[in-house]
Amino acid sequence: MLNIPCVIFAGGKSSRMGEDKALLPFAGFTTLSQFQYSRLSKIFTNVYISCKNKNKFSFDANYIEDKKVKNTFAPTLAFISIFEQLESDSFFAISVDSPFIDEETIIRLISSDTSTIDATVAITENKIQPLCGIYHRSLLPSFRQMLQNDNHKLSYLLKNSKTNYVTFKNDNTFLNLNHPHEYQKALRLITS
Repeated sequence: MLNIPCVIFAGGKSSRMGEDKALLPFAGFTTLSQFQYSRLSKIFTNVYISCKNKNKFSFDANYIEDKKVKNTFAPTLAFISIFEQLESDSFFAISVDSPFIDEETIIRLISSDTSTIDATVAITENKIQPLCGIYHRSLLPSFRQMLQNDNHKLSYLLKNSKTNYVTFKNDNTFLNLNHPHEYQKALRLITS
């Protein structure tokens, strides 16, 4: 079991999906969130779900609710809330809609991380995967500044920080369920 805390990001608007993707049924579980929480709890000692409101979930888990800031759905607010609630100097971030990121990928990222950098994230064919990697507390002032400036682009933060990019070749591992056709593809993949 990995001792670094794992945080599943499940507080987005899901505007491209047309419904809350964190609540979509998946792989025999009532929700994608529950699937992710269950499988990641077999890899990490401590798993948390970052969200706007924990009342939308119907299962027991460790929840970290975002601070209340009107009309803010960006992950910058989630990062601030997580660092303010966790005592750890770093944590592993993963999106709720990335159900195929496996233990091998996670271990490779953690093995590539050091305390002298701000973040270690996955990259595939020059596409940064910002919600698959380790973030350090050294970034908290930057997240606060970004929130104040209404700048919520994680790629901007990573480019302007000490970031270690770890290259992966298999894009299917990082399949994000942003649109209905991607959700249908994931349902086919998980059953095959």
